[in-house]
Amino acid sequence: MVSTVIFDLDGIIIDSEPLWHDSEIEAFNNAGVPLTKAHCIETQGIRIDEVVQYWFTKYPWGEPTKEKMAEIIVDGLILRIIERGELIDGVLKALDHIQTLPLRLALASSSSYRIIDTVIDKFKLRDRFELIYSAQEEEYGKPHPGVYITAANKLGVLPESCLAIEDSVNGVVSAKAAKMKCIAVPEKSARNDRRFGIADVVLKSLHDIEDPLHKLRSRNI
Repeated sequence: MVSTVIFDLDGIIIDSEPLWHDSEIEAFNNAGVPLTKAHCIETQGIRIDEVVQYWFTKYPWGEPTKEKMAEIIVDGLILRIIERGELIDGVLKALDHIQTLPLRLALASSSSYRIIDTVIDKFKLRDRFELIYSAQEEEYGKPHPGVYITAANKLGVLPESCLAIEDSVNGVVSAKAAKMKCIAVPEKSARNDRRFGIADVVLKSLHDIEDPLHKLRSRNI
């Protein structure tokens, strides 16, 4: 039975993917890397140091260093979150509903604690989650399952008793590799990606989470 729901951050709590794209495109273009939004979608859900390494392998540049590039992108993202970041439509309703049930709530993200803290503090969500955990502490980020396995261990629950809420293919792969159930809520442009078929449920909106959540809890699907 599902005992714990673990939310992703980017694309599930906050509508940050467009902000990530803007920050990545600006930083990489300044270094001579011809990055576009389509390229950004390729690496959606991956930890930023791994994103930088991915593009460095394809388009090696001189300056800045890979470490500095990651820092520039994160700095740009945080400024954008502060200035114009918005919650995903339906996330507060989903959190409110889950908190009426005998379920534990946690957050596990590929983003660093700097980014997580910016979002959590801006929207005053810290008290919503029993655990907030970043793949920053893992050797590998998503799609590796480590972030979810460690989160479950820290909560003292089996991964099999957890339900992950994800928006990216990489996030879904991570959750399923950890043997968790997974509800995917892809952005509109990604809904036809067949790779989301590995999720237990694919939704158009977090507004629609109540029925599949109850079915997953009762093992009907």
